[in-house]
Amino acid sequence: MEMLDAWVLDAGDILWTNAVLPVVAVLGLWFTIRSRAVQLRLIPEMFRTLTDKTPKDADGEPQSLSAFQAFTVSAASRVGVGNIAGVGTAIALGGPGAVFWMWVMAFVGGASSFVESTLGQLYKVRDADGFRGGPAYYMQHGLKARWMGIVFAVILIVCFPFAFSSLQANTIATTLDAAVGTGSGDGSSPVVWVVAVVLAVLSGLVVFGGIRRIAHVTQAVVPTMALLYLAAGIVIVALNVQRVPEVFAVILTEAFGAQEVFGGAVGTVILQGVKRGMFSNEAGLGSAPNAGASAAVTHPVKQGLVQTLGVYFDTFLVCSVTAFIILVSNPDLSGATAGIELTQTALVANLGAWSNWLLAVIIFLLAFSSILGNYYYGESNVEFITNSPAVLAGYRTLVVVAVFAGSVLDSSLVWNTADGIMGVMALVNLVAIALLSGIAFRLLRDYTRQRRAGRDPVFTRDLLPDLSGVQCWQDEQSVTGLTRQP
Repeated sequence: MEMLDAWVLDAGDILWTNAVLPVVAVLGLWFTIRSRAVQLRLIPEMFRTLTDKTPKDADGEPQSLSAFQAFTVSAASRVGVGNIAGVGTAIALGGPGAVFWMWVMAFVGGASSFVESTLGQLYKVRDADGFRGGPAYYMQHGLKARWMGIVFAVILIVCFPFAFSSLQANTIATTLDAAVGTGSGDGSSPVVWVVAVVLAVLSGLVVFGGIRRIAHVTQAVVPTMALLYLAAGIVIVALNVQRVPEVFAVILTEAFGAQEVFGGAVGTVILQGVKRGMFSNEAGLGSAPNAGASAAVTHPVKQGLVQTLGVYFDTFLVCSVTAFIILVSNPDLSGATAGIELTQTALVANLGAWSNWLLAVIIFLLAFSSILGNYYYGESNVEFITNSPAVLAGYRTLVVVAVFAGSVLDSSLVWNTADGIMGVMALVNLVAIALLSGIAFRLLRDYTRQRRAGRDPVFTRDLLPDLSGVQCWQDEQSVTGLTRQP
């Protein structure tokens, strides 16, 4: 088993290093140029559209999720254990300079996130709960390649709701086990089994309620989670405020420092920063558009902007808090262990042993919200393949089983396998958004034209009549729920 695990890990590293990361970087830069840095110049619009009112249907009910609810569903998946353990891993393996490259990846990836989520909105379809969509849908309706959409859907279902959710559950179980003090962290601990049952029940209660119940839970959990973690980070930084300028300096100098260049370590610094940044914010991977497409907005670009803001929220805020918690504590990085240990050590050193319980609560909120976000990504893709109620019920049951099993099983092989499969998923999505990106930029031009005219932008299919495969956006009344007054 250990040999298989090592082989899978090596194969995944080769895929990410030689294929996924270069393609993501090149496309992100190209999208930045083509959009005239949309991820920077339209930051005010991102906040404006986040609070847009949800269009109503004929009965006066919201057509689907609001822009903010879709933001929290995607944030629930993005903001997970990777924001704590992933950042610690990047610093342990790549040094403080890796944080700078995480920031760079977030900025460049913001353009990719805008393109994929705008396309997800354009090619969304109606369902009983409102809307659904994502890469599989724009592959079928935009590229006329249903086979490609099915390949993507199957890969995503294996990765997110099954493999990654089981890993999130495993992290919750082991963290709570450590906080209680048994510390075995495996199936021999009664704490782990209790946590497994509780998580499975909670997950079942939410996922069998559909996307609207998921949105209501994430709308409450994600802000709470963020505020709790940010508060802990602010306290620790305040206790070490004199070291903040030094931390900024070491991040920048070790990102480009002569010692790293001449020592051949600069490649490791960049690789760890970019890779962990991408794992955390998911920009370009094809996951966030599944949540973005569920929103009822009046123009596809609006949700593209909101999902770009999600990348910034994940990396510039949550990941940066983790980095500063670690680095202001002046850790000894020689021989540092990859994973959550650096963050845990910094919390205990600054706040005391009770912070182990604080971390356990934060991990629970982070990981449980990720389970819900991952579940919805899978549901949207199951419904792309088939509309059978029996299949959907079976999928929901298997997700609950995966959460239970993930809590008690060893996760190393599953994690490494999922990383490799996720690299393949990213490449499939990147090919699709590269081919369809011209449409996203046409939508962006239409959006900015309407904003310059002083309008709240509204898109209808007749504005781009040459496009085929667009399932929604029939007319202005169906988009806004209102009839525009002359």
